[in-house]
Amino acid sequence: MAVSNEVIAESFSLLAKLMDIHGENPFKIKSYSAASFSIDKLTEELSAIPREKILSVKGIGPSIGKQIIEILDTGDLPQLHEIISKTPPGVIEMLRIKGLGPKKISTVWKEMEIESIGELMYACNENRLMLYKGFGEKTQNNIRDTITFYLRSQGSFLFAEVEGYVQTIHKSLRESFPGHAISITGAYRRQLETIDRAEWIISVPQSELKTFFISNQFHIEEEKAGELLVAGNENIKLHFQFAAPEFFHAKVFETSCSDSFLEKWNHQFKIDAAADTEQTIFQQAGVHFIPAPLREDPAIIEKAIQAALPPLIQFSDIKGIIHSHSNWSDGLHTVEDMAKACIEQGFEYLVISDHSKSAFYANGLSEERIREQHIYVEELNKKLAPFHIFKSIECDILNDGRLDYSDQILSTFDLVIASVHSNLKMSEEKAMSRLLTAIQNPHTRILGHPTGRLLLSRAGYPVDHKTLIDACAAHAVVIELNAHPRRLDLDWRWISYALQKNVMISIDPDAHSINGYHDIHYGVLAAQKGGVTAAQNLSSYNLQQMFEFVNKGRHA
Repeated sequence: MAVSNEVIAESFSLLAKLMDIHGENPFKIKSYSAASFSIDKLTEELSAIPREKILSVKGIGPSIGKQIIEILDTGDLPQLHEIISKTPPGVIEMLRIKGLGPKKISTVWKEMEIESIGELMYACNENRLMLYKGFGEKTQNNIRDTITFYLRSQGSFLFAEVEGYVQTIHKSLRESFPGHAISITGAYRRQLETIDRAEWIISVPQSELKTFFISNQFHIEEEKAGELLVAGNENIKLHFQFAAPEFFHAKVFETSCSDSFLEKWNHQFKIDAAADTEQTIFQQAGVHFIPAPLREDPAIIEKAIQAALPPLIQFSDIKGIIHSHSNWSDGLHTVEDMAKACIEQGFEYLVISDHSKSAFYANGLSEERIREQHIYVEELNKKLAPFHIFKSIECDILNDGRLDYSDQILSTFDLVIASVHSNLKMSEEKAMSRLLTAIQNPHTRILGHPTGRLLLSRAGYPVDHKTLIDACAAHAVVIELNAHPRRLDLDWRWISYALQKNVMISIDPDAHSINGYHDIHYGVLAAQKGGVTAAQNLSSYNLQQMFEFVNKGRHA
């Protein structure tokens, strides 16, 4: 099959852009870009032109012409393959983001060490881009908005990205079909961190629901007996299963469990299809109620047979903001503004933890600036009492596991959060060596976002979770559940093991602005999946308890 002019033009265009990202010869870049433009404007297909005449086509020339002939003969452009092999796929994908030209992408990759769109989105949320030449607040906001639009077309979403939309749809359904049974179910009800589709069980007649969505400009993606799949402009798929009212609750139960949980349940118990509530299903089985977020690991069924499960942590149990960044590093607001926002929202304390000096990309604090900040915080504490600001730092774990400051400097903080931010491409052996050394440091009180993952964009460095948790247990280190919806790290799947080892969890927003406090909500949802109670979470400590935690120290 002949290679089209469009494909040839796109190949040269991509080659020019990638060469620009790599900082290669400007003359060659301009030549390939011009060739792409000229080829795109040709009215005759190059494949139809005799090979020897291609070299003299206007706007092409001998050198580009030879490469065109190679593409036509082989279907490949070797120079393009070579440069693609040297470029992370996520960096190439950035070319799809409007407002990000090759020069800006080069800065993002080589100076910010960002290699995926998800990482770039996270950097926008942390205001990192504004610290670099050519990136103002407007540019950063435009890039964030464009990435948001782009990611919506990919099909998978963070829970936080769909929450408001799902609740709006649910409210609209209840208002439009009063008297009918309607329940959210599936991954959303189980509070999974990423969602491919929102799901409902509904007793509304299928034809009526279809008419409702068509009249509201939704697309019917798929329809079969008892099921309807629709999508609106947001591209979030909405899946409906229809159930008669008398079978409604059994259907909700069955669709609110993981496959392994439901298989275990069906092996041990018979579900009454006509049960009047989910609670009835549990009562008939002689099992204490298991909330939907906990219906993952089948092992919890045996626990619920033996005794009622302890009440899960709630947002109202959070008493203070731990892990936050001010405009001393890469945050938007002053410490005072962040503290006053805490007071307005009913929190008892703020743990201010700006970045350490190695995080130069985040305006990390030098030793001198630390001293200045501590004086400033002490003055604020006098002014805002009884509210209290604890002096903390998010201290970089260096490549060999050491922390970013001397023991003398570290001892001036009320508590230290130790986190990895650099050289993330590590083997498990390297990652564990680095983390275990940091955990053993007597100044480390909290291990921040322990795997460095970014959901839907970066898996994080590999770790032996059990060994990591065991080390935190041995050295009385709290493990953070970073509540940013793109992190949610520690993964809820490992929280139960941490709790078994009596390791305290800390639900922290990693807030880079006052609005970031809201992310605690997503941390609480993830903590619920891990079975966390208020007593097992550090940020549920009241002010007096936090003073005791700070004053006691790990080895007191």
